[in-house]
Amino acid sequence: MFSRVTDIQPRKQSVYYVVFASLKYGNFEEAKVKASEEIVAHIARSKELHKNGTLLMSGAFLNDPEEQLSTMAVLTSREAAEEYLKRDPFFLKGMVSKWYIREWANMFA
Repeated sequence: MFSRVTDIQPRKQSVYYVVFASLKYGNFEEAKVKASEEIVAHIARSKELHKNGTLLMSGAFLNDPEEQLSTMAVLTSREAAEEYLKRDPFFLKGMVSKWYIREWANMFA
């Protein structure tokens, strides 16, 4: 018997949009202590966007003592990338110190 494969197929688009953001926390541990509610809201929203196919992947970079806590997210359009950032709980609370969006070429498209 065959096992069920998810109905969601990988997108084959040639360009994605990557959001890079630096937060006003020294590391993830500090963010967990000072912004636990924002983390919960951020994860719930990210899971919803991932479920609907707009957000392909997202996460924090591993701690680097030379840098603030930094994150990235890969989205399907510039509009989705801008909305992802500007409606994020950390952005809304003024905890994003630096951000930018870059186009990223998918070599497998």
